[in-house]
Amino acid sequence: MKDPHTLHISTITSEWLDKDLLMLHACFQLLTDCAEKENLFESRDWTYDSEHMNAKTEIEELYNWWKYRSQKEINKEIDPIWTDNQYEFDNGMLIRLIKVRQYLWT
Repeated sequence: MKDPHTLHISTITSEWLDKDLLMLHACFQLLTDCAEKENLFESRDWTYDSEHMNAKTEIEELYNWWKYRSQKEINKEIDPIWTDNQYEFDNGMLIRLIKVRQYLWT
């Protein structure tokens, strides 16, 4: 990160957002930045061992899910504030991201 004191979150607007949703968007913005700006998937030897291969698969799934999910939210196709199932699913994905955070370096 060029300026580690600032995180631009591309999936939110300047409107108020409760901290629980801000946390979700911030964490997945870090993943997105790592994948897109730091070329996470190309900059490492993911074939080093099965643990790395599994981590890459998990990170790719999380990244692809977030790109799809955040676009649906931007398009107003989902509203995670009022949809309990979406909220719980988002929590599960956030937990999965935390479990692979040790691989988010380039």
